[in-house]
Amino acid sequence: MSSRRHRGERGQATVLIVGFAVVILLLVVVVIDATAAYIKRQDLDSIADGAALYAADAAAQGREVYDDGLGHDDLRLSAGVARAAAASYLREVGAHHSHPGLTLRVTVDGTSVRIEVSAPADLPLAVPGGPEEPLVRAVGSAVVRPGGGAPG
Repeated sequence: MSSRRHRGERGQATVLIVGFAVVILLLVVVVIDATAAYIKRQDLDSIADGAALYAADAAAQGREVYDDGLGHDDLRLSAGVARAAAASYLREVGAHHSHPGLTLRVTVDGTSVRIEVSAPADLPLAVPGGPEEPLVRAVGSAVVRPGGGAPG
């Protein structure tokens, strides 16, 4: 009777080992893809921040600054100039070349500029059931303050 029970349990360890191997493999895939997406996001963050600063600087140099002076409030920004400057910045740094499919969205709210960039992430491994081409997004913003002081 004892030998009968042992014969029925043969191979159970193999199933367990294969199951654990599959779980570990999936964890490795998730960690590798998450790391690749994080690095892509960091790169897009730098691009968005740079574009926001560049656009805010360019947009604050409009005619109204020369006509009305700097004053004490945040400078009003020209939306058209900010959009053109942000697009110019992306061309200068080669963002479209290094991030194929990159999209740019510029929002100017009177005294601040907000840049949103997004690009598909080319993940090294495919997660089963995951998106085929995940999108990574980053946002940067800037305000131009006369005199370089912090808000009071």
